[in-house]
Amino acid sequence: MQISSLIWILHLMNIPDGQESNIVRSKRSSSVNSICQAGCATCSALNGCLSCKPRFFFYLELDGMQQRGACLSSCPRGHFGTRSPHISTCTKCSADCESCFSENFCTRCHPGNFLFRGKCEDSCPKGLTANLALRECTECPAGCELCARRNVCTRCRADMYFLLGQCHHTCPKGFEPDLQLMQCIPEIHCEVDEWTSWGPCIRKWSMGANRRGEETRTRQVLRSPSVYGDPCPHVSEIRKCLIKKRQNESGNEFEKDAS
Repeated sequence: MQISSLIWILHLMNIPDGQESNIVRSKRSSSVNSICQAGCATCSALNGCLSCKPRFFFYLELDGMQQRGACLSSCPRGHFGTRSPHISTCTKCSADCESCFSENFCTRCHPGNFLFRGKCEDSCPKGLTANLALRECTECPAGCELCARRNVCTRCRADMYFLLGQCHHTCPKGFEPDLQLMQCIPEIHCEVDEWTSWGPCIRKWSMGANRRGEETRTRQVLRSPSVYGDPCPHVSEIRKCLIKKRQNESGNEFEKDAS
């Protein structure tokens, strides 16, 4: 049954009989604001809205086992609005659409179907990816297995590396492959601290009576490099030094380390 025909029947059901018509009509007009929902032009306590104010859509909603009329500023999900000079109505979308723009144009599909050119399909045409999150057929970047939209990949093929929404056979300069996650991650280069001061001049036993010795300085590694990052430079240096002598208070000479 058409909605417009149903509205006419609801009107007839609410027309009072006989001589009481004027009294009932007067009572109904005086209490219309308390009975009617927002957007209703006319209504009844039993059947809800019977007609709507301008720019509102008439919609039949289920109230338990009974249908009641309602006037809405926009149609609920799963319905589309049709405007006409006499009455604007909400019409249910086709069975495979979760939401739609019109009878023949879906805007979102039920789970398991994918939107393609306004239709809900159970599979996507060749060259397009079935996007499970958006429930639509998406043109993904090359090498992409799953994408959020046309140029943003969320999962690459098993033989490719993921980086910033794109898939790569090899990682670009400045990045290196993570073989476990199959992602391109930034290279980490070694960082070292400043050199310490030269240590004391120490004579080795192998030098015998020779007055020459060795002194050492070091520096700490602040950040270790990744696999493909720049390696650390040497962190210690040794140079030759001369062990100086001086006299003590008794006039005897003894060796003093020279820095």
